[in-house]
Amino acid sequence: QVQLVESGGGLVQPGGSLRLSCAVSISMFSINAMNWYRQTPGKERELVAGLINSGNSNYQESVKGRFTISRDNAKNMVYLQMNSLEPEDTAIYYCNVDQLVEGNRYDYWGQGTQVTVSS
Repeated sequence: QVQLVESGGGLVQPGGSLRLSCAVSISMFSINAMNWYRQTPGKERELVAGLINSGNSNYQESVKGRFTISRDNAKNMVYLQMNSLEPEDTAIYYCNVDQLVEGNRYDYWGQGTQVTVSS
């Protein structure tokens, strides 16, 4: 069974930093794309950052220049480095991977980790 386990969330003051980690239980080389989403109560889940196999990344406009998505294939990990955090970044953050196996696509999600930005 495929598992994605996030960690690294917590309470941080505005202007602070956090690094979210996502441990992936499948081969990183079978992953077509990896993403971080976030969700707040009453709102739809939104894409924060994405990274595809080519190495290209994309970011939500509100986090550009502050967040960085990365991967470590050797450790089967996906990261989201978040700097200059703002109260508006408060949300549950979810790791997501899109796996491509023999022409079939599979979509997996972690359980989420809470990030709270508050003084």
